[in-house]
Amino acid sequence: MPTPSVRINQQIRAREVRLIDVDGTQNVVPIARALEIANQRSLDLVEVAATAVPPVCRIMDYGKYRYMQRKKAAESRKKATRVVVKEVKLGSQTDDHDVAFKVNHIRRFLEEGMRVKVSVFFRGRAITHPEKGKEMLDLVMSKIEDVATQEVRPRLEGRNMSMMVVPK
Repeated sequence: MPTPSVRINQQIRAREVRLIDVDGTQNVVPIARALEIANQRSLDLVEVAATAVPPVCRIMDYGKYRYMQRKKAAESRKKATRVVVKEVKLGSQTDDHDVAFKVNHIRRFLEEGMRVKVSVFFRGRAITHPEKGKEMLDLVMSKIEDVATQEVRPRLEGRNMSMMVVPK
C-alpha cells in the first residue's frame, strides 16, 4: 500500500515530468514515455518532488525503497534514548543501616544512568512532622552528592515527600 504523500506509476497526474533515471541522468519527458521506460526496466515511476515544475519523478524499485525507509526508521527508534526513572522509598523514621542499604541502590541506579526519585512516606501521625522527612532526604543527598545532583528539590505531595536526582 503506497503512502498517500507519494504517487507512483499511474497515480502521477502531470503532462510531462523531469525523469531521473537509475544511473542519475535527468531529462524532461512526457508521462507516457516515463511510464514506458519504467515498465521496460520492471521498476516503478515514483514522484519525489510534486511541487516542482515539471514534477520530478525517479525510476526505482518502490517496494525496496519503502522497506529501506521502514528499516531506517526502526534503526533510529532503536538508538533513541529512553529515560528510565527508578523510585526508592524510605520511611520518615527509617534506621541508619536501612538508609545505607537504600543509598547503595540509588548509587547503582545512578551509575547506570537512570534518574532516581527518592520518596519518604509518612505513616499515621508522622505527617505532622514533615521536617523529619526533609532531614531524611537531606541525609540521603549528603551520601550521594559525589555522584548525583538534585534535579527537583524536596516537596510534599500528599503523604509523600520526594525529590528527583540525576547522575552528575
